[in-house]
Amino acid sequence: MKKINMVDLQGQYAHIKPQINKAFEHILDTAYYVGGPEVKGFQANLEKYLDVKHVIPCANGTDALQIAMMGLGLKPGDEVITVDFTFAATVEVIALLNLTPVLVDVEADTFNMDIDALKKAITPKTKAIVPVHLFGQCANMEEILKVAKAHNLFVIEDNAQAIGADYTFSNGTKKKSGTMGNIGTTSFFPSKNLGCYGDGGAIFTNDDDLAHIIRGIVNHGMYKRYYHDVVGVNSRLDSLQAAVLQIKLPLLDSYCEARAKAAKFYSDGFASNDKITTPKISNFTTHVFHQYTLKIDESIDRDALHQYLLDKEIPNAIYYPVALHNQKAYRDERYNEDDFKVTNKLCKTVLSLPMHTELDEEQQQFMINAILNFCK
Repeated sequence: MKKINMVDLQGQYAHIKPQINKAFEHILDTAYYVGGPEVKGFQANLEKYLDVKHVIPCANGTDALQIAMMGLGLKPGDEVITVDFTFAATVEVIALLNLTPVLVDVEADTFNMDIDALKKAITPKTKAIVPVHLFGQCANMEEILKVAKAHNLFVIEDNAQAIGADYTFSNGTKKKSGTMGNIGTTSFFPSKNLGCYGDGGAIFTNDDDLAHIIRGIVNHGMYKRYYHDVVGVNSRLDSLQAAVLQIKLPLLDSYCEARAKAAKFYSDGFASNDKITTPKISNFTTHVFHQYTLKIDESIDRDALHQYLLDKEIPNAIYYPVALHNQKAYRDERYNEDDFKVTNKLCKTVLSLPMHTELDEEQQQFMINAILNFCK
């Protein structure tokens, strides 16, 4: 059996090695490293894939979130609602801009934003909602957009983990994840479903005026060289990363299909064990399985299982071991533990297994057997 990797980027690279090497050689020969034709070509192709008017590439997914909030003109003290169960990047940009983060609980089965908790969190100071499409499936965007419209709020989709997912509205309309709110953001970190070989990110919008503002922000506030019209940052996707993404973008749907197939194999293997809860897919979204995350019954020592698997050379991870409201950087006396019952439980029970395009059934069966043996 091949060695099991949490993410197998080497195996994935082997399939596209000639194209990658040729693209890199061309860029090295031309020395067009920033803002070259690779960046423009990738931008145009991603706009077409997402069916969105504007894609603005940037340096990473965290910058994408920050720039989105800057572009919307949010001011210090404005409240921005997001989820308690996610990676810290989602909340850190709120804090960096001196906005006020407001964390809410998530659904126990999908790990995405709880709509009732969202509604309760809205105050006169609320200006934006940041739903996170966690682990690869969309949050309940139809309801989130209704809430936003009722309260005149911006919606910024954190799509770092779900690019390629499809959302179906109740009227049958379909949209790609990240294209439903005022702005969508994503990360191209190497382990993502659409990942480059360094850092990268992008911002999506259908708003022409907003896109214009954002294009200036990502490039030091310049629309004309050395003329700074807005306060900006230095956040650009380089040509080498864009070249990788150009090659991978046509393969994204097949990558997502491979992940979904692997997820089904896992779920079928665990189906008979009532101490293991496999991922639930909401009926309004596809799931691209950036992560495959189990919930382990509290009668089982999750941390002991984590170490047991590591001892058997089975990579696994806990996403996330500490809720954001309990992180030192984001503690706030406004928060009440009773408002985060689901998140607090998830932090004690979730376990993510290897998930990537190169998994084979022999590897998966080995992992399934080990987990079933522990969770008797």
